[in-house]
Parts: sequence; C-alpha cells; structure tokens
Amino acid sequence: MEFRRLEQFLETIKSETYPEAPSKLHTDLTHQMFEYVTAKCPLPPGAKVLDVGCGQGVALELFARRGFSAVGITLNAEDARICREKGYTVYEMDQSFLDFEAEEFDFIWSRHCLEHSVFPCFTLSEMFRVLKPLGWLYLEAPAPDTACRHQANRNHYSVLGKSMWMELIGRAGFRLIDVVDISFTVVAGPDVYWAFLQQKA
Repeated sequence: MEFRRLEQFLETIKSETYPEAPSKLHTDLTHQMFEYVTAKCPLPPGAKVLDVGCGQGVALELFARRGFSAVGITLNAEDARICREKGYTVYEMDQSFLDFEAEEFDFIWSRHCLEHSVFPCFTLSEMFRVLKPLGWLYLEAPAPDTACRHQANRNHYSVLGKSMWMELIGRAGFRLIDVVDISFTVVAGPDVYWAFLQQKA
C-alpha cells in the first residue's frame, strides 16, 4: 500500500510535465558546456552516453556529431516523440528508476533535470549504478533565490544550495572533479546555474 501511494504521486508528477522547445539561452549553454565536458573527460570513441532529461534533443545532436552512442530519457511523451522523429533513441523513463543494466554507460549528461527529482539522493545513486567504473557524470542545476526564483517552479522539487549538491554527490559515491558557476542576466534579472563534473570512484 505504501508503494502504491508513491506510484500515484509519481504518476501525478509525470502528468504535470510539459514539452519545452529549445530556447536560445539553453541551446547556447548546452553547446558551451558540451565543449567544456568533452575537453575535460577522455571519453573513448563510440562512448555510450545517457542524456537524462533529453528534452527535444539539443545535446543528443551534439553527441551524435561526435560519434558517441547516445540514448535519451524523458518523462514527457511529446518530447520523446520529437526526438524519435529526429532519429534519436529515446525512452519515456523516470530518472530515478533507470531501466538499464548496471555499469552500462561511459558518461551521463544531466542538465536541468535533477531539480525535478523528489528524492535526488536516490536519483544520484541510480546514476552511479548505471555508470561504468571511472565513468563520468555531468550535472547542471539552477541556484535558488535568484531573480528567476527557480524554487517557485511547480515542477521543481529540489532546488538546493551548492554545498548540499556537493554533499549528495559525494554520498552517492562520486569523486567531484570540478564545479562551475554559470552566471548570466535575463529579463527578470541576474541568474546562476551550477555545473558539477564528477567521476565514479
């Protein structure tokens, strides 16, 4: 009975997702951070990549161009459909319940997805599970209490402080490699995203 209540809650969350067409800001940042990641991480040719919260395929396109074997997951059926029409392999899947074998991926890209998790510590443990030994994880999340008030977004459940993210990353078993503050200004005012690069210890 307890798990059934959790399943109902997660179904409600899924029903509240919405498709989101790529914006110039997020497309530009995706390209910028993709270059940062590929410069930092010595990924093998044809590396197997998981794009968590793949949206409509902006990062999947970049991975494909580099010759990586990329798979995307999203909770939104419309985003999944658009990605598949572009020729990408995408599954409708919850980031906290990854239907993949252990140690399957060389790299996980999770940009603006973990804040949508109701239990990010568990979500991180799932990412750890499906990564190969010495595999890489890139996380990017919005900071709380900026002009954009990301904590007030109805689909955000875990807009945490930087030190808390770093703590959870370590508890999940990852070795933190680098942290980047991404600062910019939008119509609402100054905003900040945090990028975390870590490796499976």
